[in-house]
Amino acid sequence: MADPLILADARAGRFTRPGAGAPELIGRSPAILRVQELIRRGAALDAGALITAEAGAGVEAVARELHQRGRPSAPFVAVHCDVADAASVDRLLFGHPAPDAVTDLEPVAADSAIASARGGTLYLHHVTELRASAQAQLARIARDGEVRIDGVPVATSLRFIASAQPGVDADVHAHRFRSDLYRRLSAVRIDLPPLRDRPDDVPALAVRLLEDACAACGRAPGTFTQAALALFGALTWPGNLDELRTAVERIVNDGVQEVIQIEQILPALQLHRAHAPFVPSGSLREARLRFERDYIASVLQHHAWRMAPAAQALGIQRPNLYRKARQLGIPLVRVCE
Repeated sequence: MADPLILADARAGRFTRPGAGAPELIGRSPAILRVQELIRRGAALDAGALITAEAGAGVEAVARELHQRGRPSAPFVAVHCDVADAASVDRLLFGHPAPDAVTDLEPVAADSAIASARGGTLYLHHVTELRASAQAQLARIARDGEVRIDGVPVATSLRFIASAQPGVDADVHAHRFRSDLYRRLSAVRIDLPPLRDRPDDVPALAVRLLEDACAACGRAPGTFTQAALALFGALTWPGNLDELRTAVERIVNDGVQEVIQIEQILPALQLHRAHAPFVPSGSLREARLRFERDYIASVLQHHAWRMAPAAQALGIQRPNLYRKARQLGIPLVRVCE
């Protein structure tokens, strides 16, 4: 599990531009364009922000982007609230366990995360995992903008950014998460879409992650074939960007070729299937034909059996797709092109 407290120098500028620094924000789909626009607006507002996303979606990169655009020269402090020991999170945030009752100006230690983030951004990862006493203390600090350090009242000038699972609204309605803290955190709300909701962005993400992975180990990057990129886009990626990144890193660790074919990426994929584990049978040619048939059929289904966009996704001409479908015994559904 990640260290629950991470101090980062915001001046490093790693997330200055969505397309250059943050792979999580690459793309031109309507869903990610909406996120990019909300980041621009949210940075200008400089108010509390809540980012909701499924696991593996890369919410911290969005938080850093908001911070970099709004307070680039100020500290960025990230606290992971989903560690097993809630008391240790309290000590990281406040320098001591959160009191059961909040009655006065909140005391925090000089070396706490809140004190360290003064004038900058405090990012709370999985904020709904905080226990009730910590939520109450944070709500008070967010409301008053002031704490007591060594007995002296000090203005925090903090921007709170938090992340939560998409079910955060249900947590608020069920009183598992404080509504007053939720309101202060969600002046700006960004719902980061899962990869399955923006499949057209996945090929560009795969290319960028390949470049990053090759650069990290000092290798010249290879290139994916159009068919390989189409496969990346056709998968649902339940683990989101983390799963895609892991697959690309496996490909790089296995040795990058100049041109990376489908056959070279299949071993790196952890395909999620409901049926029984795979039992090898038949020759390699037969297995390749079975995969080719299943894959082409899935691409056709994804494009509602429209041949032109399916052929484009597969990187072949439409007549070749018709011929392939006939050869592989794929029944074509007639639709109006």
